[in-house]
Amino acid sequence: MTSVKNSWNSSIKNGEYQRKESQFRNWITPDGSAGISGREGFKAEADRYHLYVSLACPWAHRTLVFRQLKGLENLITVSVVHPDMHDKGWSFKHDEASAQLYGTTGDDLYGDNFIGEKYLAQDPDYSGVNSVPILWDKKNNVIVNNESSEIIRMFNSAFNDISGNTLDFYPEHLRGKIDIENELVYHKINNGVYKTGFATTQEAYDKNVTALFAALEQLDQKLSTQRYLTGNELTEADWRLWVTLVRFDSVYHTHFKCNLKLIEQYNNIYHFMLELYQMPNIAKTVNQAHIKRHYYASHLAINPYGIVPISHKQDWTVAHTRDEQFS
Repeated sequence: MTSVKNSWNSSIKNGEYQRKESQFRNWITPDGSAGISGREGFKAEADRYHLYVSLACPWAHRTLVFRQLKGLENLITVSVVHPDMHDKGWSFKHDEASAQLYGTTGDDLYGDNFIGEKYLAQDPDYSGVNSVPILWDKKNNVIVNNESSEIIRMFNSAFNDISGNTLDFYPEHLRGKIDIENELVYHKINNGVYKTGFATTQEAYDKNVTALFAALEQLDQKLSTQRYLTGNELTEADWRLWVTLVRFDSVYHTHFKCNLKLIEQYNNIYHFMLELYQMPNIAKTVNQAHIKRHYYASHLAINPYGIVPISHKQDWTVAHTRDEQFS
């Protein structure tokens, strides 16, 4: 069977969902010197950089979380796309109603209509995927990076001298463990829900849904004996897992047929999710109306009528048990 390109940074081959790699991979450093592997360096400066995000996308959500954790709200500006994504990709459709309900902003830098225009501004012949997040350099009008795992690493350390925030979510002594957890979480859970939901054969679905819930069981057991994925220190690995957890019961369970269990049925994972949600300034990064609208109204191959279901109320302000469990 040949590969079929779709609009979600991926292709389907032999029934299997395959995510494509991001293509803009430059690096922000404190002094503007070359980034990792000799990539072009961009200097960390206040109000020079801008994020283009969807509040539905878990990969973009990572960058918003780290913007909060690292105190970068006043240093890095943000534009939020509309949750609907169809033939032309992410759009900047925006009005008073969508701003209030979905947090849209329009493109408040250039007034573009679609995210795709950002990529074409870099290369008129660009034919890659028009994905979010995009980390944009307002000084030179170029894309710095569109790989969320790298953007959060830049946010973690590049702006420390400007922000005065030295919290480290990728500390040297835990990097080996963090990398191992990231591998499991990415392949089996972050991307596992997509591989399950976008499967076009029973075999691909069965394989990926089984792997997804086996990984959740594994992590629930781990979180029964330690507070976070790598031990007692909150790291990048925890936040990379969390962005999938907050979408799971309202979207992935139903829309992607990840329905063996709800997250709230995993006692340790559920209370872990509550604890992270309740950390300062994190709840403001979550917009469930935007999340649900995007998945149910945009993935028409799965939900052809675009009906957004009413879901049960999720109260993530209830007290979690992690303090008493690990006091």
